[in-house]
Amino acid sequence: MHARRPVRPGRAVAGILLAAALALTGCSGAGSDSGGSSAADGPARSEAKGSAPGGQKDASGAAGNRTPKLTGTDIIRTASLTVQVRDVPKALDEARTTTENAGGYVGDETTTRDPQGHERTRVVLRVPVEKYDEVLSALQGSGRLVERTSKAEDVTDQVVDVDSRVRSQRASVARIRELMDRATKLSDVVELEGELGSRQSDLEALLAQQKSLQDRTSLATITLSLSGTPAKKAAKDDNPGFVDALAGGWGAFVTMLRWLAVAFGAVLPFAAVAALLALVWLRLLRPGRRESGERD
Repeated sequence: MHARRPVRPGRAVAGILLAAALALTGCSGAGSDSGGSSAADGPARSEAKGSAPGGQKDASGAAGNRTPKLTGTDIIRTASLTVQVRDVPKALDEARTTTENAGGYVGDETTTRDPQGHERTRVVLRVPVEKYDEVLSALQGSGRLVERTSKAEDVTDQVVDVDSRVRSQRASVARIRELMDRATKLSDVVELEGELGSRQSDLEALLAQQKSLQDRTSLATITLSLSGTPAKKAAKDDNPGFVDALAGGWGAFVTMLRWLAVAFGAVLPFAAVAALLALVWLRLLRPGRRESGERD
């Protein structure tokens, strides 16, 4: 067996000093990378341009590798109903109850009344898509169905596209925030703040579009128009009685009096003029003739 040679203290001390020097060198290098203005200027500017909204390299690289999973088809359902009912307020209350029981709510409402007194109400109902057919059947059964139209629009591709863009824009905003934390020059900070504001504005617009799509695909829209049923006229009796004859005779008598009054009114001006002329003739011309006769 070979005896183990003892380690010299000089070599051990030299090794410790070398390790400490390497550690200090690494720390100083890291500090210069994060604190040096020339090192932070170029990367910050290149990262900001590379991840701009026009060409999102960082965000697309992170989100493009993930394919969104389709959990179902996204469809926007809308319908329009025109129903004629006997009592419009009662039918409207029933429609509200049906909608609320299905988990929906009542939107815009407009009520009008025509010169004949017929009431008409137009109301917009929002109901969950799973209760769409049930509510639609209940509403059209509340009276006589006059008109019905329905529409289904598939927006699955649009929903997937907006969701992907939202994820990409969020990653882009997060990357700009990281660059702001690493930047030390004031010019870099100002440039990154402007870029961050622009990307946050784009993100808010995408989130609003995403929320609108979620609302329209989760809740169906039903526009219900309720109109009052016109009152039915009583059937006429083909065999008139004494009352009918009396009413007819009275009507004829009133009509004759009306025409006589009209004729009298038309003749009255001429009669007044004729009476005036006769009065002048009797007062002025007649006495002169009498005197001439007596002289003869």
